[in-house]
Amino acid sequence: MALYAFCLLLFALHLPFHSYAQGRGTIPLGSTLTATNGTYPWHSLSGDFAFGFQQLQPTNHFLLCIWYAKIIEPTIVWHANTTSPVPPGSTLQLSAQLGLDLRSPQGERLWITNGIVDKVLYAYLSDEGNFVLASSNSTMLWDSFGDPTDTLLPTQILEIGSMLISRASGGNFSQGRFYLRMLDDGNLVLSTKSVPANTDYDDDYFTSLTSDPANESNSGFRVIFDDKGSLYVLKRNNETAQLSPPSIPSASENYLRVTLDFDGVLTLYRYPRNSSGSQTWTSLWSVPDNICIEIDGFLGTGACGLNSVCSLDAYKRPSCQCPQGYSLLDPSDKYGSCKPNFVQTCEGSPENLYSFVELPDVDWPKSDFEAISPSTKEDCQKACLNDCFCGCAIYRNITCWKKKLPLSNGRVDTSLGTTVYLKVSKGDNNIPPPNPNASNNEIPERQKHQISLIALLASSLSANFLFIIVGFLGFFFVYRKKMKTFLSNNHSGESNLLSFSYKELEEATEGFNQELGRGSFGIVYKGSVQMDSKAIIVAVKKLDSVVHDADKEFQTEVAAIGLTHHKNLVRLLGFCNEGKHRLLVYEFMCNGNLAEFLFNDLKPSWSQRIKIALGVARGLAYLHEECPTQIIHCDIKPQNILLDDCYSARISDFGLAKLLKMNQSRTNTNIRGTKGYVAPEWFRNSQVTVKVDVYSFGVLLMELVSCRRSLEEPEKCGAEKAVLTEWVTDCFEDRRLDLLVGNDAEALNDMKVVERFVMVAIWCIQEETGLRPTMRSVTQMLEGVAQVHKPPYPYK
Repeated sequence: MALYAFCLLLFALHLPFHSYAQGRGTIPLGSTLTATNGTYPWHSLSGDFAFGFQQLQPTNHFLLCIWYAKIIEPTIVWHANTTSPVPPGSTLQLSAQLGLDLRSPQGERLWITNGIVDKVLYAYLSDEGNFVLASSNSTMLWDSFGDPTDTLLPTQILEIGSMLISRASGGNFSQGRFYLRMLDDGNLVLSTKSVPANTDYDDDYFTSLTSDPANESNSGFRVIFDDKGSLYVLKRNNETAQLSPPSIPSASENYLRVTLDFDGVLTLYRYPRNSSGSQTWTSLWSVPDNICIEIDGFLGTGACGLNSVCSLDAYKRPSCQCPQGYSLLDPSDKYGSCKPNFVQTCEGSPENLYSFVELPDVDWPKSDFEAISPSTKEDCQKACLNDCFCGCAIYRNITCWKKKLPLSNGRVDTSLGTTVYLKVSKGDNNIPPPNPNASNNEIPERQKHQISLIALLASSLSANFLFIIVGFLGFFFVYRKKMKTFLSNNHSGESNLLSFSYKELEEATEGFNQELGRGSFGIVYKGSVQMDSKAIIVAVKKLDSVVHDADKEFQTEVAAIGLTHHKNLVRLLGFCNEGKHRLLVYEFMCNGNLAEFLFNDLKPSWSQRIKIALGVARGLAYLHEECPTQIIHCDIKPQNILLDDCYSARISDFGLAKLLKMNQSRTNTNIRGTKGYVAPEWFRNSQVTVKVDVYSFGVLLMELVSCRRSLEEPEKCGAEKAVLTEWVTDCFEDRRLDLLVGNDAEALNDMKVVERFVMVAIWCIQEETGLRPTMRSVTQMLEGVAQVHKPPYPYK
């Protein structure tokens, strides 16, 4: 047998590396895998397990992992502990010094195997699903069984100090908040932790009771999932404490695994090895019996999020639900926290503002701040109603407990006989409707003419000052190449930009060879530049030199973007200002623009569209109200919204932006923008404000809800749907919002949010600019922080 292994190793070392990427058995040094759909993984000899990259849908990112290779249902049992999924083109190499070395397409190290104390000679994936790195004398240097994630496989051992950590959600492999730990005292416990960086845990909600302080030999010291599929704690005296049922289906006929699921339940699963394809994983055993009640710590949120209510489904899994008057804080996370759909206030008459939702057999056992005993149900409701800090009252056994928001550890518990009186908004009276004719800072009419004169003078002086500064810098850049440049505007901020020569950018883009897109002011190319001794992929925007006022647009964009910094804006890295050549160098957005993503056959999910809408709103709010120099974008449309590697929205293309000083609110300009997104005031040859961006955002928001373009050919969709803003408004008036989302099941199950988004969009496209909200208000309404009133019909 030893001779066979030796011969196999020699044979392996003489085969080309790519043979092992597509074969089974020993993996020699230098072997590589690439994160693409076409790369063949490394298999175990039996072919039961595979090691390699799995694409995470619906993104184009990949996870380095081990999975069952012979079953249809994709089941990952281990994954590299990276901070996030890796981009396509990332590579993994088997290195003698580092073991497994995972790098990005740009060569940045993303993850390595830790604790390698000797040179690695080869690796292999065992038939048990354990990936092993071995030295020249076959000593195991590292193995995936010793570095588990959320799953144990038969023959795997969990030592003292080791743990399993749940995923954040079913499809999100980042670290969750549930932990299975083998403690020094011999106990196996399930715990929660709100923040991964915390050293202490919020609550232990299951324990194996295998600790004996009086006699250490009776205490446990490891958890074993044996080759027969039995899970138990092994004590120091070699006795065992059985965890799983003693009778388990045969491991030779079934795949078995123990997984700490993202919902916090530890479960033993089985899957028939010779399945015809119609089978699925079935639960054989799980703990705890009722996680809704067992999680009961003073810290943390409970089994579900804050203000949520946990109940068990037919399979003993936790089901989380927001009570009436509340909705999910993150619509994509049904196990997350719930936020009130109203703002609780201490002003006004509580009888006019609030009513109660009665919830029998529901309990939020924490957050008490006052108890009243004896009390009647009527007195309990009245006490909470008249206390502006009271979010709900719980009545049980003639005692009333008043509780403040947020509420934690919510659960259904029929054994207590409780009744919850949850305070909710009585209607739309709790937030007064905004005055459509007033801005955030109302100015008396008699001061407006004085302020206008001052603003005009300040604008003229500032423009001249800015022109002189930019002209001086342009002259300076001609003689100083590749230097750090500092642009300032009234001393309000600084930005570090790199100055490139035209030749450098021509080489970086391989002669402007790979075109990414075209806009009104130029063409964008993909390139690679050296920054901080690293090659960085960039997007180079080459401004059209024959366009009128190209110089002015260039200076405007450099000055504006150089001072901006926000996670929903594309970052400007540098520029070229050399003779007739004017180019801008941006960070590269690998997932293209929103138009390509939204108007495709494979449409983004509803939760993705919500995330994008919020990102664009926050970015615009920053441009309008928070950045050093107020900016009107003037051309908000899907083509100018780029998507980063996490599909977060990033506003781009400030070539049409108009700069305003903080004491300026309007500017005269020619019509700018794109048909279908242009606000009506452009056509009236009147002054425009940041409200033109609000209008364009309203159109964009309608596109995100419906996955339809703002303008379509009537022959394609019918005359009534050709103009999106009119069709959406008609659907809202006719109470047929379901027509907007079609057969999108996720959106149909979230119609309250759909309605909120549509109402916000209609407010944004009002013809009168005074009726349109600010982008700050838009963001708050989309987030559910501010109430949205029914908008008026936007067309006169």
